[in-house]
Amino acid sequence: MCHPLRQLPRLALLPLLLAGCGALPPAATTGPTLAASAAPAGSTATLALLETTDLHANVLSYDYYKLQAEPSIGLERTAALIAQARAQFPNNLLLDNGDTIQGTALADYQALVKPLACDQTLAIYKAMNLLKVDGGGIGNHEFNYGLAFLNQVTGNQFDVDSVDAGKPRCAGPAFPQVLANVYSVRTGQPLFAPYHIIDKQITAAGPDGKPVTSSVKVGIISFAPPTIMAWDKRWLEGRVYTQGVRETAEKFIPEMRARGAELVVAISHGGLDDSPYSPTMENGNYYLSQVPGVDAMLIGHSHQLFPNATSTVPQFNLPGVDKVKGLVNGVPTVMANLWGKHLGVIGLRLRHDGKQWLIDKSATTVEARGIQNADKSYVTPDAAIARLVAEEHAATIAYVQTPVGATDFRMSTYFADVGDVSAIEVVNQAQSGYLAAYVKANLPQYAHLPVLSMSSPFKSGSAGVSDYTDVKAGNVALNNAADLYLYPNALYGVKMNGAELKAWLEQSARRFNTIDPNKLEAQELVNTAHPSYNFDAITSADVRYQIDVTQPPGRRIQALTYKGRPVDAGQEFLIATNNYRASGGGNFPGLDGSKTVVASPDNNRELLIAYVTQEKNLTRAKNGSARSWRFAKAATKGPVVFHSAPNVIELAKAAGITTVTQLKPDDGAGKGFALYQIDLSQ
Repeated sequence: MCHPLRQLPRLALLPLLLAGCGALPPAATTGPTLAASAAPAGSTATLALLETTDLHANVLSYDYYKLQAEPSIGLERTAALIAQARAQFPNNLLLDNGDTIQGTALADYQALVKPLACDQTLAIYKAMNLLKVDGGGIGNHEFNYGLAFLNQVTGNQFDVDSVDAGKPRCAGPAFPQVLANVYSVRTGQPLFAPYHIIDKQITAAGPDGKPVTSSVKVGIISFAPPTIMAWDKRWLEGRVYTQGVRETAEKFIPEMRARGAELVVAISHGGLDDSPYSPTMENGNYYLSQVPGVDAMLIGHSHQLFPNATSTVPQFNLPGVDKVKGLVNGVPTVMANLWGKHLGVIGLRLRHDGKQWLIDKSATTVEARGIQNADKSYVTPDAAIARLVAEEHAATIAYVQTPVGATDFRMSTYFADVGDVSAIEVVNQAQSGYLAAYVKANLPQYAHLPVLSMSSPFKSGSAGVSDYTDVKAGNVALNNAADLYLYPNALYGVKMNGAELKAWLEQSARRFNTIDPNKLEAQELVNTAHPSYNFDAITSADVRYQIDVTQPPGRRIQALTYKGRPVDAGQEFLIATNNYRASGGGNFPGLDGSKTVVASPDNNRELLIAYVTQEKNLTRAKNGSARSWRFAKAATKGPVVFHSAPNVIELAKAAGITTVTQLKPDDGAGKGFALYQIDLSQ
């Protein structure tokens, strides 16, 4: 039977039972049209939509990689913001945008190490149940552990290959989860219920100003990035397919209206992109906002904050996007950052016309509230959440403390943007070693090709000053391996020629802004719109190349050599990477799945653990100093600056980075970063 139901209006019970039971024909997903609202014409109310997004299993304010409390993250602290918003807006709906079940060692422990029993509920869902979440969407990372796991933990019965239809329905969250644009190949029906209509009981002010008890029918519909088909191809190919965000919305929103939805909230796991529309585009919400009938959008995936008047992120500076008021083509829109750092709050001002509730956009407000106070302290966590997941938390800590080896040097990403490979080379060594052995044993036709590896600094400050990989000298435990390799990717090997290899490196080099040597003002080195996990680098004594940041993107890679000789355009290589990159993640030219020659079932992180276990003792000389790339020399009239954690300049020096100096221990932005300068002339 379906999962238990809690705190829901009686009229909403039937549609929730249907929507919560997985992929049903669209006509059956929300039950019969609900009774009309009793509010008289002229009544007014405010309904708050509260958004969490990209929680990534950060239930607690704790960093399992560093094994220490981390007050800047955690749903247990977002809970305080939720309580405050509910006190301010008694009429509210708490909705989650997805990327909820993956992202921490706790998540991996429950999915991979000690998989959840059928009658158990994921720790993150337990916390969300406690907070009485009203509905949720599905993001791309929900698919990382495969369809069978997703089917189990969401309490569904997917009718797809790889899921045993004979198994009973397992425990899941106590709120409806919807997803409209992912379909079962077997049935042609949506994998989840595509939408759900919540009959929300509210208190309104009648035309005479007196309180009126009424209801408003809120339809929620969810979309995942269609690019999941590339990113998790190994789990999804032949089992599910996707449709574009725009056409899916155009299909279902009229149906939602016909079934009584007065308001339609799009919970879409993606950002904004005004490139020509494609049904496979990753961030299609710019076009979703233009679909008739979308009243509000809860977006995510990009790990950004919206509205944000000071944002320089390109997607929030598009035509029709109001980054101050939180509007996208006139639609109230919020993105609440990541990891529970913020809560999105859309205050929909409603007026009843005698037939239904309508939105007064002129009086509607949009904001994202942070868990950090003005004095830099953090809100107090909800202690009930820690008690609720205490057993899972303790088990995860015990697991990640398992030692696998040792290192005589500190592996960190504080200076990865300027050439420190201390946290990257060991990953590349594990990947290339695995691929070379695999090819030798299974693909002798490729054994003559040089084997290289690409990896990136997954953590480089995007989520705050503590968001860096930092493995100190001494014992290396499982938590350190998870810090070095953040995602549960699979090892893939691709065959590329020299021209394609250079194009790969050119795309990586978009990590940097174009520097004008003649500019007197300070120039920012790093292009934060290009995430660090897309800054792939080779770390091999056999490969050398330079990045000229004074040149525009696409013309930056110079002097690319292999074993001292220029790389020929037709020269072939095998390159170890991961399933995300090999299948199109990051939009790297030529990497669309067609170049893959090895699609290993083995996890990159597990390969890293096996490598460290075999090596036993890592040394900087052998495992942390093979820096393949350097900046091309360029004398600049003004300073070139970047930001990192304060007072760690000794780590740069230890890694041989001698061209960097710390200008200020506090860059003045209020986020705890220091300001550094790099001398490109040396």
